[in-house]
Amino acid sequence: MEPRLDLYKASPDATKAMLAFSAATEKLGLEKPLLELVKLRASQINGCAFCVDMHSADARKGGETERRLYALSAWHETPFFTPRERAALAWTEAVTLISTSHAPDDVHAALDAQFTQKEQMDLTLAISMINCWNRLAIAFRKMPDA
Repeated sequence: MEPRLDLYKASPDATKAMLAFSAATEKLGLEKPLLELVKLRASQINGCAFCVDMHSADARKGGETERRLYALSAWHETPFFTPRERAALAWTEAVTLISTSHAPDDVHAALDAQFTQKEQMDLTLAISMINCWNRLAIAFRKMPDA
């Protein structure tokens, strides 16, 4: 597939705003390894090759194990993730698939047990941000480097 346009050249001001919002979500206090898992899981669900490639590499650089990365798409069935990570991953799936999930109460209850209200808001902003990047990258065919 060929890229349809260069995100950074097509609308530099919009891209700068997106980058600033992304940077802000990184500074809200959530654990960097957790954020990388969330970004990777949302990108897997959305089928964003560019973001899957980038966030799996970023997770590895941050010390994430290959075993957990390989198991992320089946996290429900593995013992490799903490209760906090499980709550974040379930919330990531619910928010990413919001049109069908409607963010169910049981998923929120698990989130509420592991995250403060501020952390819930910060996590939801981070999930929203990666979903936005996924949609841009997929729509305009942004490709990972070969």
